[in-house]
Amino acid sequence: MTEEDTDAAPEGERGERIAKWLARAGVASRRDAERLIAEKRIRLGNRVVETPASFVRPGDLVTLDGKPVGEPQRTRLFRYHKPAGLVTTHRDERGRPTVFSALPAALPRVVSIGRLDLTSEGLLLLTNDGALARRLELPANGWLRRYRVRVHGTVDERALADLARGVTVEGVRYAPIEAGLDSRRGSNSWLTVALHEGKNREIRRVMAHLDLGVTRLIRTAYGPFQLGGLPAGAVEEVNPKVLREQLGLAPPARRSRGVPEPMDEPI
Repeated sequence: MTEEDTDAAPEGERGERIAKWLARAGVASRRDAERLIAEKRIRLGNRVVETPASFVRPGDLVTLDGKPVGEPQRTRLFRYHKPAGLVTTHRDERGRPTVFSALPAALPRVVSIGRLDLTSEGLLLLTNDGALARRLELPANGWLRRYRVRVHGTVDERALADLARGVTVEGVRYAPIEAGLDSRRGSNSWLTVALHEGKNREIRRVMAHLDLGVTRLIRTAYGPFQLGGLPAGAVEEVNPKVLREQLGLAPPARRSRGVPEPMDEPI
């Protein structure tokens, strides 16, 4: 489809913007899909895609680095218990093991919702829908991220409580953080920490500001989704009905009587 065609055609006829289509196909977030387009790595039919304003219609062939990209499937969400020692990226320039290379081969192509750094553990949400990933990463959705944090040093409970008013560390302002002492044994303590914002290495930097060294960091919840008893390295799909309910989405339209309703209806 030419750019002239897309300008003239109504929205429904010209299809879906390719960056959004790639995100729904689980290739990358919409922002990263635009980067792939800028790097000339996406082709639509037999031509290189030059602009994110290109449109995809059902049946169009889309390729990334010469490999076909499958049509977007129903939105799926997975809970993954990330072990320490994995990088949350698809490819690491330093050759370190990645989350995505450790996932079961049967999983569809997925992207992560947020990240956990190399030494962090716990709940990492994965989805085949990059647009959903971007939506759930935004602090504006109000979802609390909860962590168990082991620290080394002397814990000042008053200083922990003061984090609820927000804190500035080396010129960076961090939004209010809920932090409380769970247990103490010698110079090691376990804390529960909850935050909405989730800036890069936020907990480690804020704890260092309080003269506490983080020796273990485990994410136990991301919004309504819990790590629970999921073993390290295991992945489990969130029930589609639960996913619809937690995201406040309408259930699939009921079908005519006598026609079975599919179990994997898109959300």
